[in-house]
Amino acid sequence: MQLSAYEKETIILFNAEEKTAEIYTADSTQIRKLDSLCAEFPDTYKLKKQDEISKTYTVPKDYITFRKPRVISERQRERLIENLKKARSER
Repeated sequence: MQLSAYEKETIILFNAEEKTAEIYTADSTQIRKLDSLCAEFPDTYKLKKQDEISKTYTVPKDYITFRKPRVISERQRERLIENLKKARSER
């Protein structure tokens, strides 16, 4: 069964009482990442269930984070561009 890009959703569920979060995903990119984490850290990342199009994982709730957008000055931006150009030319 093929899903459209819109249907390939990822849902993270957690509540204030439990210490784990549940991640449901039908996105193959997220499935690959989470499968890799399950293989590398089996005590932390666990596959809970799966079907033909999706998988559900459990992880410690503390691993779910939200970050502020990165804000850089024009000077920092110029330095980053220069460093990138230098790194590319050294290849």
